[in-house]
Amino acid sequence: MHVTNPVSWDVAERVATWVGGRSPFLMASTSGSVDAVTRARLEEDFAEVTSEAETLVVDETGLRPASGSARARVVDRAGWVRTNLGSFRRLLDPVLDQLETGTLPGPLAGAAGAMAGVQLGTVLGWMSTRVLGQYDLLLSEGDDGGDFVSYVGPNIVGLERRNGFPTRQFRLWIALHEVTHRCQFTAVEWLRPYFLSLVDQVLGAMRPDPKRFADALRRSTTAVRQGRNPLKEAGLLGLVAPPEQLEVIGRIQAMMSLLEGHGDVTMDRAGASAVPDAAWFGRIMRERRRRAGWPARLLQQLVGIEAKLRQYEQGERFIHAVEAAGGRQLLSRVWEGPQMLPTMDEIHDPESWVTRIGQSHVAAG
Repeated sequence: MHVTNPVSWDVAERVATWVGGRSPFLMASTSGSVDAVTRARLEEDFAEVTSEAETLVVDETGLRPASGSARARVVDRAGWVRTNLGSFRRLLDPVLDQLETGTLPGPLAGAAGAMAGVQLGTVLGWMSTRVLGQYDLLLSEGDDGGDFVSYVGPNIVGLERRNGFPTRQFRLWIALHEVTHRCQFTAVEWLRPYFLSLVDQVLGAMRPDPKRFADALRRSTTAVRQGRNPLKEAGLLGLVAPPEQLEVIGRIQAMMSLLEGHGDVTMDRAGASAVPDAAWFGRIMRERRRRAGWPARLLQQLVGIEAKLRQYEQGERFIHAVEAAGGRQLLSRVWEGPQMLPTMDEIHDPESWVTRIGQSHVAAG
């Protein structure tokens, strides 16, 4: 039976590029690209600040990348879209290949794939107007020499010009957070394969079943009528995942809370002297998130970004509480192995993690 891919990736790229470059109602910072002179300056600056950020982060955390020095790459929104579509395809193609769109007659299969491409492209296009930097775990596999820290030039320049930010400080501030993530995943040898194994578990259990999706939408409607936000905790993934995979999603969320919180704490500490305006940058970024209108808020919920924003706050609280109980030495135990990572319950109740890890330390001794 002929099988058509359930997602038209070409359509997704075209729609995302259009949305990223031509949709001011989605709060685009500037147009989708920058001029050649500005781009050259961005590339020069980010090559410098990425190297400086890595030195500061390694000194602060002791996490030294095993794969060499970080490299910076400045992209426009279309470039960010292409990169992330490539990552999505690596994750989703093995699952999507299981769906025989031949169950839909004739041209309906192609139409369904195009519609899925439009939906995915709309989400990615909007995200391309918001993201500033990214360390891509999948590209770090190195098909194209990967392992870059990417920076979305138009969005960074737009924020700098609109708010009057000192450019080098702001660029170093962004680099500190993204380089921290690279240090986490390249210095802790088990972390990246473990994270990807959790994602694979969730995706491997999914079946692209229209009935499951319809049921998810029905549950969503019921939740709204009851005054609950069905997308609050895990975005759309939490709606369509099989119930037996919700525990795995919880582990992913707990891990990301830890890593995002650790990224923010490290960014503040490592840049304390080098980025004196960090508090100003942080305040503007929080206001930027709050000002998002209803279309943006809906998209944030659909892709789980609102959950991500809570992860920063919850992760920071967890780290400060653990350090208050046992200092940085106790916190460093999270890097010893998957069993040392906090659960979501422990993120909310750090003392329970401290008690568990203290007991494991006694047992190990």
